[in-house]
Amino acid sequence: MKDHEIINIGKSIFGLCFALGNICLFGYLITKIDDFAYYGFLLLVFGTALNLFVTLGLLIYGIVHEAKSDACLKAIGILMINIPVAILYAVIGLNLDGL
Repeated sequence: MKDHEIINIGKSIFGLCFALGNICLFGYLITKIDDFAYYGFLLLVFGTALNLFVTLGLLIYGIVHEAKSDACLKAIGILMINIPVAILYAVIGLNLDGL
């Protein structure tokens, strides 16, 4: 794999999880339909598993192919941006019950 393909994997997974999180959060804020909150919680569970799986795969690939380790670490860094965003969205979602 080329370096830009590896980085695009990280960007794609990040973008997918970020977009789905926004849909769930703002969908619930705008419509007050409980299914958005339910699927947002499921996204936290399955999105975490997906991000960990991809991160582990990139780590292993970076170890096996040392020339690609910098690209793998950049892709992992992009994926790690999801962590504070997910925490923020979870805090917002948990505090919405009082609204």
